[in-house]
Amino acid sequence: MTPHAKSILITGCSSGIGLCVAQGLHARGWRVFATARKAEDVARLQQLGLESLALDLTDSMSIHAAMDEVLQRSGGTLDAVFNNGAYGQPGAVEDLSRAALREQFETNLFGTHELTCRAIEVMRRQGHGRIIHNSSVLGLVALPFRGAYNASKFALEGLTDTLRLELHGSGIHVSLIEPGPIISRFRANAMFKYRQNIDADHSFFRATYQRMENRLTKEGPAAPFTLPPEAVLAKVIHALEAPRPRARYFVTFPTWLFAILKRLLPVRGLDWILRRVSSGENK
Repeated sequence: MTPHAKSILITGCSSGIGLCVAQGLHARGWRVFATARKAEDVARLQQLGLESLALDLTDSMSIHAAMDEVLQRSGGTLDAVFNNGAYGQPGAVEDLSRAALREQFETNLFGTHELTCRAIEVMRRQGHGRIIHNSSVLGLVALPFRGAYNASKFALEGLTDTLRLELHGSGIHVSLIEPGPIISRFRANAMFKYRQNIDADHSFFRATYQRMENRLTKEGPAAPFTLPPEAVLAKVIHALEAPRPRARYFVTFPTWLFAILKRLLPVRGLDWILRRVSSGENK
């Protein structure tokens, strides 16, 4: 690492996209601050040769302590943030408790927002920066039984679009990455939250939940159009290093397809397709 290496803080680096992007950028010469919630994951990241520290997006003290530590190590500068930390809470909207919905937003939106605001303070002082938020195809369209995740990503997209407008001319660029299916631990993490927060036995959707459980726990080949996390890494590199980064980066065929269909189809037509996609998944 050279003294002039550009620096980036990445959330959610324990596995999947976060880990892949952290390692990929480190290999390109970036100074990567790879964060994770659990101490054992931080230790594992350090063993992989990454600068790693704890950051829990549901805890304001953890967010500010991590940022303080990063700035202390970097001499008060930070070139970029990749807000990747998130999870998906499955369940029908009517089965989501207020607490479960709040928990989803604490990680996927509120913590990301708080960390981003700290980064903006630094980036305004230095006159430049890159902020990248990892959204989802489900920030563009909604699918049944993903209401909490849909809502958090729709909210993240709205906040990001507003932020991009407000930061125009500041030297700080804001981009959204919108992946479809990516090889990761997303399904395993979703299953954990489903079991923690959804009372399937007393739900109107009991039969649907049984099929969903089978899908989330099924071993074997990935779903159609699933790409490795390196597909996201390629977009993150462009968002970080291009002179004119894009506002949005679509990743995987489903994201491109649904973005086009949303523009072309009436609401009823798109709803029909989205219902078919969801029912086909849970057979």
